[in-house]
Amino acid sequence: MSIVEKQNAEKSPMNGLTLFGLFAVTAMLVCYALEERSRWFVLGFAAACALGSVYGFLQGAWPFGAVEAIWAVVAARRWWRKAGPTH
Repeated sequence: MSIVEKQNAEKSPMNGLTLFGLFAVTAMLVCYALEERSRWFVLGFAAACALGSVYGFLQGAWPFGAVEAIWAVVAARRWWRKAGPTH
């Protein structure tokens, strides 16, 4: 790898962590928009929030990670409540 290629690679805003965060936030948006269609989208939203939390902690933004973790718990609880009685 040449010096110019190495410098361009270091400046690239799209690395694996950024792509992971983009995936997590996109999944949150899609699942949130579709929550009324099925309770499974609520669970998907909870999972996407958990991924967003992991992203926040990995990139060093612990307040974002903490808030997303709370949202994951809130959404999981909403999913559980939408399940209703199982008998």
